[in-house]
Amino acid sequence: MAEFKKMRRFKQEITKEECIEVLKKAPRGIMAFHGENGYPYAIPLNQYYDEADGRLYFHGARDGLKIDLLAKDNKVCFTVMDEGFVKEGEWALNIKSVVCLGRLETVTDHDKAIEHCRMLGRKFYPSHEAVEEEIAKAGGRVNVLAMTIDRMTGKLVNES
Repeated sequence: MAEFKKMRRFKQEITKEECIEVLKKAPRGIMAFHGENGYPYAIPLNQYYDEADGRLYFHGARDGLKIDLLAKDNKVCFTVMDEGFVKEGEWALNIKSVVCLGRLETVTDHDKAIEHCRMLGRKFYPSHEAVEEEIAKAGGRVNVLAMTIDRMTGKLVNES
């Protein structure tokens, strides 16, 4: 396993449990890939954190730039932040952010892919029926990606 530099602002560091809560509640984050011509490529994605296996799951198309880049290098960075809060009597926003470094791969087992799609859908769709309708309509075309997290760090930042 690779060694990573320690967090510089360690007094702002949040616990692993707090990081997981942010991952579970945040509707989307930004995933960065090693891009074309030496440029990073970062895109917004909806995520689902599975507490059973500690992985992040995403869905999308079966082809496109994201999939091309993934085939060349599966190391990615996924970053999320919560909505934040303002302490009574203060003006500055306090935000928890989480950075996950890991490896992304396609879920090749169709039944598992559909189940993870179902879990992702339950986070966003208004009802179980709506999730099942979408899976019936697009489940055959969906591509599910799983991120194994090699490093997860989070911190609480006061924007003053």
